[in-house]
Amino acid sequence: MLKIKDDVDLKELEKFGFKVSDNVADVNNVSCLTFKFLTISQTTRDIDICSGYDEVNGDEEIEKLFDLIQAGLVEKVDGE
Repeated sequence: MLKIKDDVDLKELEKFGFKVSDNVADVNNVSCLTFKFLTISQTTRDIDICSGYDEVNGDEEIEKLFDLIQAGLVEKVDGE
Protein backbone atom coordinates (compact mmCIF):
# COMPACT_ATOMS: atom_id res chain seq x y z
CA MET A 1 0.00 0.00 0.00
CA LEU A 2 1.18 3.54 -0.70
CA LYS A 3 0.74 6.44 1.68
CA ILE A 4 1.95 9.96 2.25
CA LYS A 5 4.87 9.99 4.69
CA ASP A 6 4.00 10.95 8.27
CA ASP A 7 6.46 13.86 8.32
CA VAL A 8 4.86 15.56 5.29
CA ASP A 9 2.54 18.50 5.95
CA LEU A 10 -0.62 17.68 3.99
CA LYS A 11 -0.91 21.37 3.03
CA GLU A 12 2.10 20.70 0.77
CA LEU A 13 -0.18 18.62 -1.48
CA GLU A 14 -1.99 21.80 -2.55
CA LYS A 15 1.09 22.57 -4.69
CA PHE A 16 0.28 19.41 -6.64
CA GLY A 17 -3.34 20.39 -7.26
CA PHE A 18 -4.99 18.48 -4.38
CA LYS A 19 -8.04 19.98 -2.68
CA VAL A 20 -10.16 18.96 0.29
CA SER A 21 -13.29 17.31 -1.11
CA ASP A 22 -16.79 17.82 0.24
CA ASN A 23 -17.88 14.66 -1.60
CA VAL A 24 -15.23 12.09 -0.61
CA ALA A 25 -14.63 10.98 2.99
CA ASP A 26 -12.49 8.26 4.54
CA VAL A 27 -13.55 5.54 6.98
CA ASN A 28 -13.36 8.08 9.82
CA ASN A 29 -15.78 10.38 7.93
CA VAL A 30 -13.02 12.97 7.38
CA SER A 31 -12.91 14.69 4.00
CA CYS A 32 -10.18 13.39 1.71
CA LEU A 33 -7.72 15.34 -0.37
CA THR A 34 -8.46 14.72 -4.04
CA PHE A 35 -6.99 15.21 -7.48
CA LYS A 36 -9.58 13.91 -9.94
CA PHE A 37 -9.92 10.22 -8.90
CA LEU A 38 -6.74 10.13 -6.82
CA THR A 39 -7.64 10.42 -3.12
CA ILE A 40 -5.60 10.75 0.05
CA SER A 41 -7.08 10.12 3.48
CA GLN A 42 -6.24 12.94 5.89
CA THR A 43 -6.35 10.53 8.84
CA THR A 44 -4.52 7.44 7.53
CA ARG A 45 -2.64 9.17 4.65
CA ASP A 46 -3.46 6.16 2.42
CA ILE A 47 -3.48 6.82 -1.30
CA ASP A 48 -6.26 5.38 -3.48
CA ILE A 49 -7.37 5.72 -7.07
CA CYS A 50 -11.16 5.67 -6.79
CA SER A 51 -12.91 5.95 -10.11
CA GLY A 52 -16.05 4.10 -9.04
CA TYR A 53 -15.10 1.40 -11.52
CA ASP A 54 -12.49 -1.35 -11.61
CA GLU A 55 -10.27 0.62 -13.96
CA VAL A 56 -8.60 4.00 -13.97
CA ASN A 57 -10.24 6.59 -16.21
CA GLY A 58 -7.03 8.19 -17.44
CA ASP A 59 -3.33 8.64 -17.07
CA GLU A 60 -3.52 11.92 -15.13
CA GLU A 61 -3.91 10.17 -11.77
CA ILE A 62 -0.92 7.89 -12.45
CA GLU A 63 1.19 10.85 -13.55
CA LYS A 64 0.20 12.82 -10.42
CA LEU A 65 1.10 9.83 -8.23
CA PHE A 66 4.47 9.66 -10.00
CA ASP A 67 5.01 13.37 -9.24
CA LEU A 68 4.36 12.71 -5.53
CA ILE A 69 6.79 9.78 -5.53
CA GLN A 70 9.47 11.81 -7.34
CA ALA A 71 9.07 14.59 -4.75
CA GLY A 72 9.78 12.06 -1.97
CA LEU A 73 6.35 12.38 -0.35
CA VAL A 74 5.23 8.73 -0.71
CA GLU A 75 6.26 5.56 1.07
CA LYS A 76 5.29 1.94 0.64
CA VAL A 77 3.89 0.26 3.76
CA ASP A 78 2.57 -3.21 4.49
CA GLY A 79 -1.14 -3.46 3.73
CA GLU A 80 -3.81 -5.20 5.71
